[in-house]
Amino acid sequence: MDNHPSESLAERTFHYQSSMPSLPVPSLEMSLSKYLNAVRPFACEDEFKATVDIVRTFQEGVGKELQHKLLQRAKTMKNWLEAWWLDAAYLEVRIPSQLNVNFAGPAPYLEHCWPPEEGTQLLRASINTWHTLQYWDLIRTERLPPQKSGKIVLDMDQFRMLFNTCKVPGVKKDTICNYFRTEREGPCPSHLIVICRGRIFTFDALCDGQILTPPELLRQLSYVKECCEGQPEGDGVAALTSEERTRWALAREHLISIDPQRNNTILETIESSLFVISLDESTPYSTPDNYTSLTMEAIAGNPTVRWGDKSYNSLSYADGTFGSTCDHAPYDAMVLVSMTWYLDQQIKETEGKWRGSDTARPVPRPKEMVFTVDEKVHSDIRHAKRQYYKSTQDMQVVCYAFTAFGKATIKQKKLHPDTFVQLAMQLAYQKMHKRPGSCYETATTRKFYHGRTETMRPCTPEAVNWCKVMMDNTCDVDAKRKAMRLAFLEHNKLMAEAKEGKGFDRHLLGLYLIAKEDGQPTPELFLDPLYARSGGGGNFVLSSSLVGYTTVLGVVAPMVHRGYGFFYRIRDDRIVISISAWKSCRETDSASLFNNFCSSLHEMLHLATKSQL
Repeated sequence: MDNHPSESLAERTFHYQSSMPSLPVPSLEMSLSKYLNAVRPFACEDEFKATVDIVRTFQEGVGKELQHKLLQRAKTMKNWLEAWWLDAAYLEVRIPSQLNVNFAGPAPYLEHCWPPEEGTQLLRASINTWHTLQYWDLIRTERLPPQKSGKIVLDMDQFRMLFNTCKVPGVKKDTICNYFRTEREGPCPSHLIVICRGRIFTFDALCDGQILTPPELLRQLSYVKECCEGQPEGDGVAALTSEERTRWALAREHLISIDPQRNNTILETIESSLFVISLDESTPYSTPDNYTSLTMEAIAGNPTVRWGDKSYNSLSYADGTFGSTCDHAPYDAMVLVSMTWYLDQQIKETEGKWRGSDTARPVPRPKEMVFTVDEKVHSDIRHAKRQYYKSTQDMQVVCYAFTAFGKATIKQKKLHPDTFVQLAMQLAYQKMHKRPGSCYETATTRKFYHGRTETMRPCTPEAVNWCKVMMDNTCDVDAKRKAMRLAFLEHNKLMAEAKEGKGFDRHLLGLYLIAKEDGQPTPELFLDPLYARSGGGGNFVLSSSLVGYTTVLGVVAPMVHRGYGFFYRIRDDRIVISISAWKSCRETDSASLFNNFCSSLHEMLHLATKSQL
């Protein structure tokens, strides 16, 4: 992941955008064949026969017509999925997005220069902010190199959404407001938002066109802190962003109507800002082996000091640790991972210190922005906080490091580390729940124009069979070895195909939406119980993603009430995992899944050691 500035004009950040290939439409026959394989583990014989008939009828009838229309759509746009995906996955979703849709995570700086330490919050926040502003400048001046997978260029469009971006609620559908501009495109807003004790401040991150230095940023943050310390908390209007989307949209309309000029100006100032710095008073003590408190605080912390709809909230805690929460609509987690990895490298390289001048230029002090509110706004804020805290109290998060081995040992066995972790997760789930776990793993489609993600389904018939063999004491090592090899091969094949735009989940979504837009009845394929039981329609019990091979990790809420969120990062010597679940579901338990996962990793390594695959 190259984050070093690109000096070559030929390698500007967005240089290849116009030449990125179009997102392909898979063949109907191929997608339906893959779908049948994917639902097989969740069906008895009679159910599977019924689904085969439904699929055949679809393929020979309405599916053929929908496929033709989808191919026609694909001829008129470089990414036939883009607008649909944004609407269906994010903008039309009405549940509160801050907890259920956002991705959040702990910053890794505590592993080296910045262990938890009282009294360091503002100094560290000023340095962290300065490095973040350098990253914004790399993108704005197009000096961030285009990312590549081997020699294949990856689409960089999502990097435009990291800064100066905000989701705005609508009664039926939200919108994304993006104010970012490259230097060549024109002026770009350069102000920051700081939220502290429910009060909102803003200041410009530039002075005479130059990014403020850490001493200058420290002075600005110190001023905000001094204004808030020992004073009553502010109105906490930011908590409204944690509300159900339609309620928030109506509350926002009312807020604007009270004092249109002032309140609308404040909202636009927040929405167009570079990002939000959240000065949080909590102290979520964490260690390199146990990130649980920091991870929980990042996803479920104080809603009055974060603007849930912003594309990036930098969470700064009172013990000098950091986290983030980001709206998921405008971009996927790998964009934030790229920046956080850059920040981690810069902070480590400089030992967390500022080595430049301590001289601070006279810059205007931060300006507090106070909404005009009435009793209805106060009531809306109270309601938002009640529903948010009810949900956060139901969330269970663990984030631990498995330190027995990591990528180096797995690769010694000539096995793919990500597949190793995915199969261990399948085995852990089946040990706990005595049934296969429908699973979503993120596959990137960024090799295509404006590509985002495809679903790779790790709960393959081969994986399920291997889990059964592993749990059967009568099966010998040879049977286990053969079954594991087949599970690995199938997983690797499906992941490679998904990255090539040859998955089937997004394709089926496209066919479903074509029918919906045409006013046709929902095809029976999507009403078949096996469609949802196998994970279709966003019903996966395991929502998982490899965050990468860096120090950066994230967390998401489970996709369904009886499910888990399962994010992980793989290092040479360890695997760090964050698992979320809902306490109100008696079936699930994050800590138990983690323990079963660890024992599964050991079993797999033992098997791979006894008989090299």
